[in-house]
Amino acid sequence: MLTNVMYVTLYVTDQDRALKFYTEQLGLEKRIDFPNPDGRFLTVGVPGSPVELVLWARAAAAGKPTEVLLGAAPGPVFLESDDLREDCKVFRDRGVTFDQPEPEDYGFGIRIEAVDPDGNRISLRERPRAGHG
Repeated sequence: MLTNVMYVTLYVTDQDRALKFYTEQLGLEKRIDFPNPDGRFLTVGVPGSPVELVLWARAAAAGKPTEVLLGAAPGPVFLESDDLREDCKVFRDRGVTFDQPEPEDYGFGIRIEAVDPDGNRISLRERPRAGHG
């Protein structure tokens, strides 16, 4: 039986730039950085979580969303926060771009969308707190 989600792949045009965004701006940790003949295998993850994002080098447009309107579709990756409103202030100070000025309440908690340097949409969420929603 399946036991875990190991990796989710995001296509990036510059692995060093993507690594900086995901670690320095979003606060994820670098897990694997292994050069090999097929290309550099680079992963990041949320501290304490077993799931890793593979930052896979591809040409400009490979895997990149085309003309996606902000707010129209969720990202391929959902990251959970325990205090999204506060985290967004920190992320914004670090240069993260969002689709709206502030996180919004919705049926499953609080949400906002961000975009990485390659146009990958990152959905940031906070689940409703017990007794709220």
